[in-house]
Amino acid sequence: MLTWSLVLGFLLCTQLVWAQTGGTVRGTVADSLSGQPLTGVSVGLQGQPGGTATDALGNFRLSGLAPGTYSLRVGALGYRALALPVTVAAGATQRLAVRLATTTLSLAEVTVNQPHDPNQSLAAISHIDQLLRPVNSAQDLLRLVPGLFIAQHAGGGKAEQIFLRGFDCDHGTDFAVSVDGLPVNMVSHAHGQGYADFHFVIPETVEQLKVYKGPYTARFGDFATAGAGEFTTKTRLEHSQVKLELGQFDTRRALVMLDLLGQSDHLLSKQPESAYVAAEYNFTNSYFDQPQHFKRFNGMAKYSGQLCDKTALTVLGSHFTSNWDASGQIPERGIEQGIISRYGSIDPTEGGNTSRTNASVVLTTALPHDAVLRQQAYYSKYDFSLFSNFTFFLHDSINGDEINQTDDRNLFGYTATYERDDHLGARSLHSTLGVGTRNDFSTLGLLRTLRQDPLGVITTGRLYERNINAYLDETLNLTDRITVNAAVRADFFTFDFRGQLAEENTGALAPLAGRVARARVSPKLNLYYQLTPAVQLFARSGFGFHSNDARGVIQGLNANVLPRAFGSEIGSTFKPLPSLVVNAVLWSLHLQDELVYVGDEAVVESTGPTQRYGLDLSVRYQVGSRLFLDADFNYNHGRQLDAPEKANYIPLAPTFTSTGGLTYKAPKGLSGSLRYRHIDARPANDDGSITARGYFLLDAVLAYTTPRFQIGATAENLLNVEWNQAQFATQTRLINTPQREPLEGINELHFTPGSPFYAKLNVSVSF
Repeated sequence: MLTWSLVLGFLLCTQLVWAQTGGTVRGTVADSLSGQPLTGVSVGLQGQPGGTATDALGNFRLSGLAPGTYSLRVGALGYRALALPVTVAAGATQRLAVRLATTTLSLAEVTVNQPHDPNQSLAAISHIDQLLRPVNSAQDLLRLVPGLFIAQHAGGGKAEQIFLRGFDCDHGTDFAVSVDGLPVNMVSHAHGQGYADFHFVIPETVEQLKVYKGPYTARFGDFATAGAGEFTTKTRLEHSQVKLELGQFDTRRALVMLDLLGQSDHLLSKQPESAYVAAEYNFTNSYFDQPQHFKRFNGMAKYSGQLCDKTALTVLGSHFTSNWDASGQIPERGIEQGIISRYGSIDPTEGGNTSRTNASVVLTTALPHDAVLRQQAYYSKYDFSLFSNFTFFLHDSINGDEINQTDDRNLFGYTATYERDDHLGARSLHSTLGVGTRNDFSTLGLLRTLRQDPLGVITTGRLYERNINAYLDETLNLTDRITVNAAVRADFFTFDFRGQLAEENTGALAPLAGRVARARVSPKLNLYYQLTPAVQLFARSGFGFHSNDARGVIQGLNANVLPRAFGSEIGSTFKPLPSLVVNAVLWSLHLQDELVYVGDEAVVESTGPTQRYGLDLSVRYQVGSRLFLDADFNYNHGRQLDAPEKANYIPLAPTFTSTGGLTYKAPKGLSGSLRYRHIDARPANDDGSITARGYFLLDAVLAYTTPRFQIGATAENLLNVEWNQAQFATQTRLINTPQREPLEGINELHFTPGSPFYAKLNVSVSF
C-alpha cells in the first residue's frame, strides 16, 4: 500500500506540468538481431543541443518541436550510429521503430552527456572500458571502476579489500555494489560491515557497469559514500560457448554458457525473448607453500522477455559455493628470522567456506503519460564460515588466537521506481520516485577455535536488520545547455540483535539484546553545463551515510549509528579530439565518523571525523581503428580531524594510484592488451611509523579469435616483482622463535604476498 500511495501522490503532483503544442517524435530502439529493447540509447536532433535517452522498455520521446524536417541521431557505444530524416507537423506525432546493429568500437561516436542518468561519474569511460579491458575473474570486474584497487588476504575465497578515493573501504563499508539490482554488500556481517563478496558473478555474463563516485545519487543509500557500482548481466547471448582454462599452480577453470531460445523460439509470448544458463568451476592451489585447495562453483539462469508491447519480465536465479584453505597474513619478522618463507604461513589451519543462492523477478511496465514502473523482488540465502588468526599467540599463548566467524543469513528485498518525462513550459523534466525495503535475518557467531575446532563462544545471536527507504529525483533542463538534478532520499533503519556476549574478565556469557531505530535524510544537488557538444562541465554535491554494525549499536559502543558523509566535486568530461575522451574531477569528502570493524572482537571502533580531497583524471584515446590507449591517475589526501597533527593519518588510505594500458582490439584475428597497476607507499598506522609498501605491476593478455573459437593467454606480474597485496599494522606475538617476544607482542607490518609471475592458457568454442 505504501508503494502505490506514494505513486498516486506523485501522479497527482505531476498533473501540474504544462502541455506542449509543438510536434512530437516517438519511437522504440531495439537490437537488430534479437529484437530486445535497448536502454539508455542517446536520441536527439542533429545540430541541436539537448536530447533524450531510451527508457527501460526502449522507448523515447522528443516533444515540443517546431514544425520542420530534422535529422534524428540515434547512437549507443558498440552500435552503429544512425541518422534518420523526420518531418514534424504542429500537433502531430511521428512514430519510429529503430533497429541498431552492433559494430566495432569508435571513440569518435562517444557522447559526453547523459540525458537521463547525469550522475554517472564516468559514463563514457566505463562503457569504453567494458568493451576493451580483458576480464579474467570476478576480481577484474571490480577493477573496471577507474581508481579502484583491491587486495585479497584469505586465499582467494573471501571478499576483496577495496581502496577508492582515499578510502580503505575494508570489504565494502564505503562502496556500494549491486548486480542486476541485487545488493552485494552485507549489513552487520560476521567479518566486516558492508562486506561485498562479488565472487558469485560469472565474468563472461556481465554486460554493463555504471560507476557513481561520491554520495551524489539518490538511488543509493547505505555504504555509497566513496561511491557505488552497478553491474548488469547480459539479457541474451549472441552464441553458446564452452571455455577451458589451465594455468600455473594447478589452476583449472571450465565455463559453459548455453542459449536456450535462439532467434525464433518463444516461451511466454510471441514478443522478443531470450533465456540462457551459465556455469563455471574453478580450482587452484595458488602460489603459497600451503596448498590452498580453492574450489568455486557458479551457476545462473536468466530469462528476459517482452510479455506484450508495454510489459517486460526478467527472472534470474543463481547459486554460488566456495571453500578454501588460507595462508593468512604474515609478519615481516617471520621471514627475516627464517621462521617461514615469503609464501609461508604462521597458522596453516586458516580457511573457510561460503555460499549464496539468489532469486530475482523484475517487472517493467509502461504506463500512461510516458511513465515506466519498474518493480523488483529478490531473495538471497547466504552462508559464511571463516577461520582466521590475526594475532597468532598474543591473547592465548597455549592454543593461539584463531577465531571462527559465521553468518547464516536470509535476505528479502523489494524496490520500485516510477519514472516519467514531462515538460515545464518548454523545458523537459525527468522525474523518478523510488521506494524500497531490505530485510536481513541472520544467525551470527564468533568463536575461539584451535585448528578449526571450537574452544568457546565470544558472541553469538540472531540479527534482524530492516531498511525502508524512499527518494524523489528530479532532472530539469533549465536551458538548452544547463541541467539541474535535485533529489532527496530518506532511510529508516531498525537494528535488532538477540544473543550472548562473553564477559571480558571471566569469559562467562552474558545476555546481549536490544532494538534501536534511526532515520537519515540525504539531499543531493548536481548541476551540468553543456559548453559545447564535446565539453560538459559539472558540479555535484550531496549527503550520504554508512551504517554501523548492529552488535555495536545494541551495546551502545558508538553513538553514531548512521554517520553522515558530505561530498562535493567539480569537473568536466570532454573530447579535445574526436578520438580522445577525458574526465577530470576535483573532489572532497567529509565523513562524520570513520568506523573500523574489529573482526576478532565483533565490534566497530570509532576513529572520529575525517576529511579527504583529491583529483581524478581518466584518459581514453583511440590511436588507430584497432589500437586504444587508456590511463587513470588518482591523487588523494586524507586526515583524521580530531587526532594530533603527527598522528592523524588515515591508515592504509592510498595517496596516489594509477592504472592504464595499451589494447589492440580486433573483431577477429589477433588481439592483445598490456596493462599496468601502481599504488604508492602509504602509512599503515596513525602516526606513519609503519609503512604499507607500494608496487608497480605489468599484466598481459593475448587472444586469437575466429567466428567459432578463441585461443588466449594471460600473464600476471610479467616482471615477477615481489609485492605485498593486503597489508596491515598489527600487534602480534610469535612463539618458538629465535628471540623470545614480549607478552604484549610486537606491532609491525603484516601482509599477504602478491602473486609471482603467473601464466594461464584458455580456449573457447562458440556454437
